[in-house]
Amino acid sequence: MINVLIVEDDPMVAELNKKYLQMIPGFKLVGQAKDGETALHFIHDNPVSLILLDMFMPKLDGLQLLQHIRISYPNIDIIMVTAACDSENIQAALRLGVIDYIVKPFTFKRFRTALITYLERIRLLSSSEILDQKQLDNRIFAKNIEKSEQLPKGIEADTLKNIRDMLINYTNDFAMSDLVSSSTLSRISLKKYIDYLEEIGELESYLTHLSVGRPVRIYSIKK
Repeated sequence: MINVLIVEDDPMVAELNKKYLQMIPGFKLVGQAKDGETALHFIHDNPVSLILLDMFMPKLDGLQLLQHIRISYPNIDIIMVTAACDSENIQAALRLGVIDYIVKPFTFKRFRTALITYLERIRLLSSSEILDQKQLDNRIFAKNIEKSEQLPKGIEADTLKNIRDMLINYTNDFAMSDLVSSSTLSRISLKKYIDYLEEIGELESYLTHLSVGRPVRIYSIKK
């Protein structure tokens, strides 16, 4: 579980952040702070991996807090969740190493994308595998750049992205029956997308024989 601290002075936004966070597996809310000073005291006494950080706050604002964290707590990651959308503040935050920047008001879809992308990056960089340029581009640095590949007929880009996001949660091998329970797609439609991901090399599969019934195809994310 990734320990998350919400730093937000608006109670309504803080509650929304909390609600959205609880809807995404893999994250644990360990605390909330209304200003930068309170946040600094909290991370001094508690393990925190990720901070959802507002920009405009009393006592110590988001950029000031970021500067303190980069010096004293360099292993803590930051996602900005703020109304500050001017280029000066955005550039300053990026130079201080924020991993994503969400502008208020935001949707759950955008919030979830930021958290899932972060989770995938943590899992990838925590593995012992040697990464090549394609893996780095597809899963970290150029993740949101549109691919030049032409999707085959019947494969929709948005649905394909949702399935890729869903597969992040499957760190072990899985069967189609596991995916059906987690998706709103029919088994036939879901199978079409899984077959496509296997065809382009993102998944691999094998048949296994159970004690009764037909053989079952097992899938895994290709390393």
